[in-house]
Amino acid sequence: MKILIDECVPRPIVKFLIGHTAKTAQEIGWGAYKNGELLRLAEGEYDVFITADKNIRYQQNLDGRKIAILVLSTNHWETIRINSEKILAAVQSIAPADFVELPLI
Repeated sequence: MKILIDECVPRPIVKFLIGHTAKTAQEIGWGAYKNGELLRLAEGEYDVFITADKNIRYQQNLDGRKIAILVLSTNHWETIRINSEKILAAVQSIAPADFVELPLI
């Protein structure tokens, strides 16, 4: 799967996404774009968008989107690190157009 990581998610998350091609928005030159434009650009080029922006569902019209969106409940690096297997499992089970909120503790 091709995964786009939002700028609000710590960059080292890519090393946990084993078996997938993961890029950060900054890495591909899209760091300046807000979520609406970022999703529009990613649509059709990426399979999954990972963000920690819990308001994305309310700020963007997600109807008709093909890209899957995985929302992490935090962007705290240590919490993400200790939940890396849970995040990888969510990525592996997500389907096109899914919107999944993943609680991390």
